[in-house]
Amino acid sequence: QVQLVESGGGLVQPGGSLRLSCAASGGAISTYVMGWARQAAGKERDGVATISKDGGTTYYARSVKGRFTISRDNAKNMVYLEMNSLQPEDTAIHYCTAGGLSAVMNGNAAIRGQGTQVTVSS
Repeated sequence: QVQLVESGGGLVQPGGSLRLSCAASGGAISTYVMGWARQAAGKERDGVATISKDGGTTYYARSVKGRFTISRDNAKNMVYLEMNSLQPEDTAIHYCTAGGLSAVMNGNAAIRGQGTQVTVSS
């Protein structure tokens, strides 16, 4: 089973940008739909961005559409999330996820990393 490790989180001011990276090992991500989910304190984990196995199709939660961009490099076994115009409500632990389309879109994929904290505050 593939293992996922996220990086790139941190503290950023409102309106700022961050780029999250997800490095996979133990298997090829090309066999999985990949995504990013996030969980804010006291809330459930939700899917925010999903990308098809070949990278040709992407899906976004309404709250991030137009601000976040998901991409993947199957040759490097990497997934990325470019986050722009960040707002305090984006503060959450962000997880890289892998699995089937429905599970990844819902943030319930069985395969996920340990997460990286994103904090948006002035």
